[in-house]
Amino acid sequence: QVQLVESGGGLVHPGGSLRVSCAASGLTFSFYNMTWYRQAPGKERELVATISRFAGSTDYADSVKGRFTISRDNAKNTVYLQMNSLKPEDTAVYYCNARPGVTFLAGDYWGQGTQVTVSS
Repeated sequence: QVQLVESGGGLVHPGGSLRVSCAASGLTFSFYNMTWYRQAPGKERELVATISRFAGSTDYADSVKGRFTISRDNAKNTVYLQMNSLKPEDTAVYYCNARPGVTFLAGDYWGQGTQVTVSS
């Protein structure tokens, strides 16, 4: 059974930093591209950052470029999102997602989300 468990969310002041993590189990982690999404109240879920299987490729939403960094540790089956210079508009539930980066697998897995609140 595949499980993605996010952690590390919380309350932070504007301009502050936070790192959220997503620990995966039940899958061969290195076969999966990993993506962070977020959903703010009353808004649609949006892609924040994505990283390829061996971290050779990353991509970011324009709204977070230069402030957020996605990384992964395949030995620990974990993907991270380092968030710096946080703004109130970054407030959202952050979800991690796993999709296969190989053709012989199928699946689309989501975690339960972790709340990030940026407020003074």
